[in-house]
Amino acid sequence: MSKYISENLTKDDVIDALKIILSKDETSEKKEKKTFSEKILNIKNETLKCFNDIVTLKFIADFAKDTKNDCEECVCFFKNFVTFKFLRDFLNDLEREPLDKAKLIKFGKKLKQILKEVIDTIVFVLVMVILIRFFICELRWIPSGSMKPTLIEGDRIVVERFSRFNSVPKRGDIMVFYPPFEKIENTPGKLLARLVGLFCKDTAYIKRVIGVPGDKIEIKADSEGKYTVYVNDKAQNEPYILSPYDYPPCSQQDVNCGPMVIPEHKYFMMGDNRGGSWDSRYWGFVPEDRFIGRAVFLFWPFTRVKSLSN
Repeated sequence: MSKYISENLTKDDVIDALKIILSKDETSEKKEKKTFSEKILNIKNETLKCFNDIVTLKFIADFAKDTKNDCEECVCFFKNFVTFKFLRDFLNDLEREPLDKAKLIKFGKKLKQILKEVIDTIVFVLVMVILIRFFICELRWIPSGSMKPTLIEGDRIVVERFSRFNSVPKRGDIMVFYPPFEKIENTPGKLLARLVGLFCKDTAYIKRVIGVPGDKIEIKADSEGKYTVYVNDKAQNEPYILSPYDYPPCSQQDVNCGPMVIPEHKYFMMGDNRGGSWDSRYWGFVPEDRFIGRAVFLFWPFTRVKSLSN
């Protein structure tokens, strides 16, 4: 390492260089103060320019150009960072001229700027992911066959979350939720993992809403073994289920076929594969605050792309 470091570089020089690197950058030019009238005039000009760009559709071309430039800069930046090009260039320079205080300050400031941009990018991405997942939508994959034939193992779906702020689930909606027996911890780490979607071990189910608060639910079988769901004493037409004959017998001790009235703020859920779904017949109603979102679109595999809305 001695060939990279100048003999004139002392310990005090290194300490001074670190202080300069870690200190806040002072603005070389002070911003000119504008009067109130100048600010109003500036706002007027900017507003007219924006209006003109919208009318002439110039903003579309500007957006496409800016996006292209930003993408190219971003790719170049991460390529240089991942391959440590800036570090290799620095070592190559040191082979020609050993490290002194000025070079140490220059390299330190460059490294500081790179780290700042990386941290800013990571924070921005995390914030955007959290906002999108919490307010708009999230992606989920189907691990079991409880919703066959509507959803099968390996399907990828879009779960929208914005409707939960102004509406409640309706009969027929396919909902993703935390089952009532699942303990949900709200520690900072768990909340962050849940919002970001990484390292989250919470178990979520996906089922169809069969009954809403106040509904009377009953499941009956006829003499041929065909099962029918009754909501408020009316037989339901369910073309989406796998089979009306493939039901666990209501005589089973752990199966609740009703009749039952759904309490306030709770819902009765069942999978479309009635013979292979562990749902409200076994563990009861789902509280309203357990819902994550509504499944609206199946986007993968491409051969099965379809809407999941009613």
